[in-house]
Amino acid sequence: MDVYLSPSETARRLGVTVKALRLYEERGLVKPLRTNAGWRAYGPDQLARVYQILALKRLGLPLARISDLLSGGAPPLAEILAVQETALRAETERVSRALDLIRAAQAKLASGAALSIDDLTTLTRETTMSETLTDDGWKAVFEPHFAKHYTPEEMAAFARRKRDAAADGTDLMGAWPVLMEEARRLMALGDPVSPAALNLARHWRSEVRKFTQGDPAIAAKVQAVWKDAMDGPDAGRLPIDAELWAFVGRAGEALKTSEPEGA
Repeated sequence: MDVYLSPSETARRLGVTVKALRLYEERGLVKPLRTNAGWRAYGPDQLARVYQILALKRLGLPLARISDLLSGGAPPLAEILAVQETALRAETERVSRALDLIRAAQAKLASGAALSIDDLTTLTRETTMSETLTDDGWKAVFEPHFAKHYTPEEMAAFARRKRDAAADGTDLMGAWPVLMEEARRLMALGDPVSPAALNLARHWRSEVRKFTQGDPAIAAKVQAVWKDAMDGPDAGRLPIDAELWAFVGRAGEALKTSEPEGA
């Protein structure tokens, strides 16, 4: 027999707020059932729909875009699970590599040997550079570079877009952790023109366009900001290093050849 949950129990179990569930309902993304007394209730179909919404949000899609997708029939749950599996596998592989490096370093030290410069740089890159910056951390690292390359008007325009996206329930940066981990996994495979690398570059380009709005001048400034940040004293705190940047760049150039923007 199917179990039906109240909005508060649904929110608790799925890790969202009742307010978020009400917003999804207002946007027509999910339609709760109604009890004989008129109370909202969530059954298996409604829970599956909320799961799809949350999974698509985690990929960085705004609610308006999710609404468009779901209005044409929800993507098969299996497809969403496959995307999440890819992201989680990338994270699992990163953690596994980091643990292997830590164990090797521990064994070397236990044997009385010292860690070489190569050991230390590899250990640092693979175990600390993917550290997630807090909002204040991002601001501290990037604010000086944004001030250098962007006009106050451009900064204000981006702040407005960020506020509008937040009001829409979207994090403009939400897709980047998954993309960066996938880029690191593919870089380890060493082929920037593989179908997987081209798909990464396609998604990367799409996320960049959310910020640049297709303006090549803004895109050039994005490049300049990141270059300055990677050359700066806080480079070790960034989730991207020069090697990863170059790999994504090569994949992007290959994508331009096969799929020119605007074609």
